[in-house]
Amino acid sequence: MNNPKNYPIQKSEAEWREELGEKRYHILREKGTEFPRTGEYNLHFENGTYTCGACHTPLFTSDNKFQSNCGWPSFDDALDGAIEYVKDTSHGMIRTEVLCANCGSHLGHVFDDGPSETGQRYCINSLSMNFKKED
Repeated sequence: MNNPKNYPIQKSEAEWREELGEKRYHILREKGTEFPRTGEYNLHFENGTYTCGACHTPLFTSDNKFQSNCGWPSFDDALDGAIEYVKDTSHGMIRTEVLCANCGSHLGHVFDDGPSETGQRYCINSLSMNFKKED
């Protein structure tokens, strides 16, 4: 990942690769994307918190998750300060990429077509998250 910003959590790409494994490394550090409808959390609706798959920072709560039928886990809002927003002009599109604000890992994208009052649809790769079930 070639990002000049200094994040609170800093590791070498070799350290990230060793820690995350190939699939998660590809998504989180190389800005990869899962195939639609294949992710563990796509149709997951337990109560709890979704955390960064790299550094475990809380990102989203289950209260903000909804079924969007887009093929990826979708949320209408993120936890305050958890997300960094970056203009993404790859693949001939203009989108807003979302990164973990704590480690800079790629999570997915956010779109302005959400069904709730926020109007947001955070489209997030399952491999970029972990889930902590609410007790």
